[in-house]
Amino acid sequence: MKPVIRQLIADRALLADGWRNNVLLEWDEQGILTSVRPDAEVLALAPRAAATVLPGIANLHSHAFQRAMAGLTEYRSNPSDSFWSWRTLMYQFAGKLSPADLKAVATQLYIEMLQAGYTSVCEFHYLHHDRDGKPYANPTENMACLIAAAEEVGIGLTLLPVMYQYSGFGAQPPHPGQARFINSPQWMMAALQRLQADHPQHAGLRYGVAPHSLRAVSPQSLQELLTELKQWDAQAPVHIHIAEQRKEVEDGKAALGAPPVAWLLDNMAVDRHWCLVHATHMTPQETIGLARSGAVAGICPTTEANLGDGIFSGVEYAAAHGAWGVGSDSHISTSLSEELRLYEYSQRLQHRQRNMLVGEHAASVGAYLYRQALHGGAAASGRKVAGLQVGQSADLLVLDRQHADLEGKQGDQLLDSFVFSHHGQTPVRDVMVGGHWVINDRKHRLQETSLAAYARSMKSLLA
Repeated sequence: MKPVIRQLIADRALLADGWRNNVLLEWDEQGILTSVRPDAEVLALAPRAAATVLPGIANLHSHAFQRAMAGLTEYRSNPSDSFWSWRTLMYQFAGKLSPADLKAVATQLYIEMLQAGYTSVCEFHYLHHDRDGKPYANPTENMACLIAAAEEVGIGLTLLPVMYQYSGFGAQPPHPGQARFINSPQWMMAALQRLQADHPQHAGLRYGVAPHSLRAVSPQSLQELLTELKQWDAQAPVHIHIAEQRKEVEDGKAALGAPPVAWLLDNMAVDRHWCLVHATHMTPQETIGLARSGAVAGICPTTEANLGDGIFSGVEYAAAHGAWGVGSDSHISTSLSEELRLYEYSQRLQHRQRNMLVGEHAASVGAYLYRQALHGGAAASGRKVAGLQVGQSADLLVLDRQHADLEGKQGDQLLDSFVFSHHGQTPVRDVMVGGHWVINDRKHRLQETSLAAYARSMKSLLA
């Protein structure tokens, strides 16, 4: 019987203190790093990654089922097409999916995320009930499908069941397209308890909550959910859609007396356990307040561009030392590098300058983007995925040193090239999650069977 080898030597790796050579990584049976030693001696049993190793990053915002919609809404259905007309189409599509469809779509999506460099995902899940809006016998049936997909594929998962009650500010009644989403604080807490009983949390699986948005929950129900959540798990992550659209901001002012971000910061105990997704339309005061709270801004550049949402105040937020991460959201793209690249490009277009997002002590844009997304994604996930450090998950990417985009590059030039140079196939060659190789030579062991199942679901959904 072959010995279990929980070691790897990287020619060069990005550690917390920068680039280091001959890095020996060791991890335990749970996939948690127990030793990270640069300048290590070559060990007889330790495999060698003769390449560049990067820490894996968490995708902090995902609606898995929307992967199946990619490319289906790129036509004008309304003379003034917007997020709101797109949302109507999304509701129609969401109404068709069965649990089997959701499992097939999520499996395909999670493989694609791994191949692109994400090693974890935060799933913002609101497809709770059956297609007619009636509860399943097992209220967590669809969530169990997502857990199964993540486990089979080998990606880390933070599952965030969504509380969704109303169609708009002022407790407006939900409309038929939202029937599959509707629940209550009591339903949410019962679901978390059921999930913990059926699928206990572990190093690769974490639970939190996601009040959908201030327009979809009431202040009273939000406070009730947070109070009960704190009693259940005071460290659980809390994610919320907050200020994606200008209409949402104006409606929030009318209903709450303040724009959504300001109201949330003033009325709820927002801290490092929170992730505010699409904080797109903030005042300068809100930008500073969010940064000071310690919460993570969830930025989804490809989706925000696709939906015409607007541009996040990235330069101002960086100046205030705010935490942020990226998510692929609607999954028109699952490319980590594309999210980072488009985030920087949005700032260049807004300010009409180059190289806008950089750290205080280094000029590399790619290094700033990668490091910030790493730490922000880890905080948003509520899991130990903050890089190649002792006590963190052994999640890593091996870059192909023979890829044309990386040829001859050293140090932070590698990160600049990873983010801003895109020619042909991804430079991500191999991926490890929790000490297990899940991508080898750009391939996943389930990709053929997954694609076949995905094709069957798409044929049914589009019939």
